[in-house]
Amino acid sequence: MAYFGLTGGIASGKSTAARVFAELGAKIIDADRLGHEVIGWRGEAYEELLREFGAAILDASHSGEIDRDRLGRIVFRDPEKLRRLNAIVHPAIIARTEQLAAEHHARDPQAVILVDAALIFEAGIGGRFQKVIVVWCRPELQLERLMAKAGITRKEAERRIAAQMPVEEKRRRADFLIDSSGSLESTHAQVESVYGKLRQLVVNSNTA
Repeated sequence: MAYFGLTGGIASGKSTAARVFAELGAKIIDADRLGHEVIGWRGEAYEELLREFGAAILDASHSGEIDRDRLGRIVFRDPEKLRRLNAIVHPAIIARTEQLAAEHHARDPQAVILVDAALIFEAGIGGRFQKVIVVWCRPELQLERLMAKAGITRKEAERRIAAQMPVEEKRRRADFLIDSSGSLESTHAQVESVYGKLRQLVVNSNTA
């Protein structure tokens, strides 16, 4: 079964690229959504996160749910805490990802299956994919996008970007690159080109 990774730094344009891939017919597995599920009430990682980080990560409404913003503010300020968070959450996300990929493949062996995940390289799972696509943009544009999207200060945005692997290293490890620095039309054209190549890889994989 062939499936592919779609990654990029925070606020790099990855979600836009994923949406275009989906419009073209790709089956998208959203690792961020799976992350919501595994840390949610009764999720696979919920109890362990509470043991590790305490009640300070719960939301203010006393619903018992983990507040992702609170958790983010804690871990993005401390590399060791971020490492512990990832060690708890990533295995659960990987297991769900592989289950969903197998389900998509069973329904349609010719489908292009893409796992949309920000931390493919940081989690050390790049080797699980036949190919990895990296979406990137100019650093200053990434910073501006993150400040606008998250409503945070420049200093906080810089801290969150620094907590991830440098974009230059992600680009070096990529099999395919999509530069989202330009217009939406430019990004769309690049996605279309990559999608065609992925479809051919799926066909080749199924006939090998």
